[in-house]
Amino acid sequence: MSNCSSITQFLLLAFTDTRELQLLHFWLFLGIYLAALLGNGLIITAIACDHRLHTPMYFFLLNLSLLDLGSISTTVPKAMANSLWDTRDISYAGCAAQLFFFLFFISAEYSLLTVMAYDRYVAICQPLHYGTLLGSRACVHMAAAAWASGFLNALLHTANTLSLPLCHSNAVDQFFCEIPQILKLSCSHSYLREVGLIAVSACLGFGCFVFIVVSYMEIFRAVLRIPSEQGRHKAFSTCLPHLAVVSLFLSTGIFAYLKPPSISSPSLDLVVAVLYSVVPPAVNPLIYSMRNQELKEALRKLAQWTLFHRQ
Repeated sequence: MSNCSSITQFLLLAFTDTRELQLLHFWLFLGIYLAALLGNGLIITAIACDHRLHTPMYFFLLNLSLLDLGSISTTVPKAMANSLWDTRDISYAGCAAQLFFFLFFISAEYSLLTVMAYDRYVAICQPLHYGTLLGSRACVHMAAAAWASGFLNALLHTANTLSLPLCHSNAVDQFFCEIPQILKLSCSHSYLREVGLIAVSACLGFGCFVFIVVSYMEIFRAVLRIPSEQGRHKAFSTCLPHLAVVSLFLSTGIFAYLKPPSISSPSLDLVVAVLYSVVPPAVNPLIYSMRNQELKEALRKLAQWTLFHRQ
């Protein structure tokens, strides 16, 4: 293949060539996808319908659920269809869409998690200024900035990656299209331009990481100064779900992209890709609802209302 203009489709990496295992993969992904749709959908509905949850923390959680739904819907349905129909094909336009939307949702989610760390910092370390610093307008602006930063990041990287000439192959070593795998197909030194963009994004991402770490250092210092054990427990219960989500998001992503080449293999890369692209959107609703009594109560009322109206 001489360049990207001659490519009409890509070949994605198959999980297995055995038909029985392909169907098992389809049903497994279907279960995870339905769990993600149900969990995130319930959180979105509960927050939207319960006026007691119309606070900055839950507003950002609603946005996080929307981003989780978007990211898992970008990769999993196509992987399920390929396993069900025993194919590896994805069109050039489909691959470009996966590149853009996956990076868009992941980048926006990372920005939003940084904003949520700031929300917890203000709530615990500066509670008297919470209403001022995180008013409704400020929350909308911060959420919009997170979405906009994800869009701009995805647009720059996708446009730059797809402008590269590709001649090595059209086989992508992953079950969905992602930028590092497309760069491997490039036959031009112009891919260094994209590497430069990735380096800039990595620096910005590291800045967000430092902000989150410093925020939680201050949060833990403030919580440990709370005299009552009940107060400390309540403060920790509002922070631990966010910290768990951030840890899951960063640990799987960092391992996926920064693991040593010596331990890299197609099967391991496939498993790690599932861990960072599929598992978090399905697990996040469970993490947030497990210790959150207000959210549990809202979900219980939502279930009662649904059952009552069905009768």
